[in-house]
Amino acid sequence: MNENVRKQFDAVAPEYDRQRRQLIPCFEDFYSIATDLVHCDSDAPRILDLGAGTGLFSSMIRNKYPNASLTLIDLSEEMLKEAHSRFGADPSVSYIAADYSSYPYTEKYDAIISSLSIHHLSHPAKRDLFHTVHQLLKEGGSFVNADQAAGTTAYWDQYYMSQWTTAIRQSGLTTGAIEAAIQRRSVDINATVEDQLRWLSEAGFVHSDCVYKNNGFAVFAAFKRKSHFELNGTKTQ
Repeated sequence: MNENVRKQFDAVAPEYDRQRRQLIPCFEDFYSIATDLVHCDSDAPRILDLGAGTGLFSSMIRNKYPNASLTLIDLSEEMLKEAHSRFGADPSVSYIAADYSSYPYTEKYDAIISSLSIHHLSHPAKRDLFHTVHQLLKEGGSFVNADQAAGTTAYWDQYYMSQWTTAIRQSGLTTGAIEAAIQRRSVDINATVEDQLRWLSEAGFVHSDCVYKNNGFAVFAAFKRKSHFELNGTKTQ
């Protein structure tokens, strides 16, 4: 993970949650669909959040699975401090300040989630991470990645960026916050939907798809061998 990325997120950590709705024009659909796609067979699942930041996505999953054990990993200690503030002394939430793309994991998980983080990795690192995620999941486990996606051509990348900058300039954010957000976007390494689905398939996932897309924001879901439909007794075609 780029050290410059860590520094940028360290700097914005205290304001990150407050700004998130303004920086993601499709915030409600983006996160509600991602949350809905996280399916666990257990009522007390073990869930890993990659690039967890302030724990926003994890908090939504905690509402869905109140008995879940959450592991939040992020390179930015400042972001994890905000997550600590969110969850307080909750003993079922643990924190790891490390690079999730190279961390030596020792546990298996019912679900692995991520939001607006994996796009910071190089494309080879994304492919390697998808293999790691597949290995870390229990049979039937789900992987949900609410992230960014590149357009199929430079035209669409420019269109997505134009739509996003127009929206955030009308969001009420300060000029400083807007410019800082645009600067953070300058180091993004977005991959196309097609490439990400291919990498998920290569990693061994089945039933993987881009379930939601709004310009450059996309929600991907993939299951390890069995889908939640099959786990619930309904056969997919």
